Amino acid sequence: MDPAPERPATSIDLTDPSVVADPYPVFAAERAAHPVAEHQPSGTVLAFGHAAVGAVLRDRRLGRIWRDREPAAYLEPFNALHRNQMMENEPPVHTRMRRMVAGAFNRGHVERLRPRVRELSAQLLDEVDPAGFDVIGEYAEPLPVLVIADLLGVPATHTHDLRDWSQAIVRMYEVSPAQAVVDEAVAAATDFAGLVRELVRERRAAPRTDLISDLAATDLSDDEVVAAVVLLLNAGHEASVNVFGNGMVAMLRRGLRPAALDAETVALAVEEMLRFDSALQLFERTATEDVEVGGVVVEEGRKVAALLGAANRDPAAFDRPDEMDLARDPNPHVAFGAGVHFCLGAPLARMELVESLTALLERFPGLALVGEPESRETFVLRGFRRVRVGGGERA
Repeated sequence: MDPAPERPATSIDLTDPSVVADPYPVFAAERAAHPVAEHQPSGTVLAFGHAAVGAVLRDRRLGRIWRDREPAAYLEPFNALHRNQMMENEPPVHTRMRRMVAGAFNRGHVERLRPRVRELSAQLLDEVDPAGFDVIGEYAEPLPVLVIADLLGVPATHTHDLRDWSQAIVRMYEVSPAQAVVDEAVAAATDFAGLVRELVRERRAAPRTDLISDLAATDLSDDEVVAAVVLLLNAGHEASVNVFGNGMVAMLRRGLRPAALDAETVALAVEEMLRFDSALQLFERTATEDVEVGGVVVEEGRKVAALLGAANRDPAAFDRPDEMDLARDPNPHVAFGAGVHFCLGAPLARMELVESLTALLERFPGLALVGEPESRETFVLRGFRRVRVGGGERA
């Protein structure tokens, strides 16, 4: 009998500062050598190719299986938020949880929010200094927080808390978080959950026309309602901020603008922002039985990581993948995932991005970078901490 073929292997260091700064050349080399390979330092199987990543995201035998982070007692505030949320569960639990919140993100409801997004965009741009401002801290960050807080019914007075808590929690998703990051995440999870529990109690006593009231009236447990609200606030904030920042920096560095500022043209540009420099780079699944992906068997219990940014630069799926083409169509990127865990908030994120990009470029047609953007220096959730721009006079 012939011996089993040797499993392709890689020792790529996803914490290396050069990889964090620009992972795409490394991804290209890995993808050319093997669409799927075992990461020798961790034992996780990595999927680099577009077809392989799509298979990982869609195969129901590869599930989101939550395991509490250790030390479990200390990390319970963080673990509880994840153990009880839809993103960390599979059907039928996932289906039950998702059904409770899906209606808030359907097309009709998102369209009803569009005037509010335009109003908030205008208000935020009224407050910036045209000579120079931080387009992340003064525009891209507060806008989605205000929108999702409006939708949920969280008072606007907590906007800065929500931003700080969200960023502290998501830093735990990086490959090797430092102890200080762990401590900040535990504190943020504790405070965030405490606020949401208080709001849920208030809405049960006096319901309003907001999503927290709707969730409080379902058969979700208190822990599940709290986890759902925190997930929606975190996901609704982080994805929009990082997509906007990454895409804006890429455009401004290349001197690119959408050919026109009509909705259809800007929508194509937003899809390319999503593809070109993906905000979410890695999404893990766990094999519930032996599964073959890209010619590699992922054994039951082994983790497999879909590298979304690598898939979105695959020349097998995209012509000129390393060029930013704001009119690219079709654009089969996987920035929002795929399968049962496809991003529930994708319609809202797309609408926010179209409206916020249009408002910014209409107001400041001469927008340009001022100095070098300041990276968050994170891999899994890729983005910028600060991006100074100047727009000259307002249009």
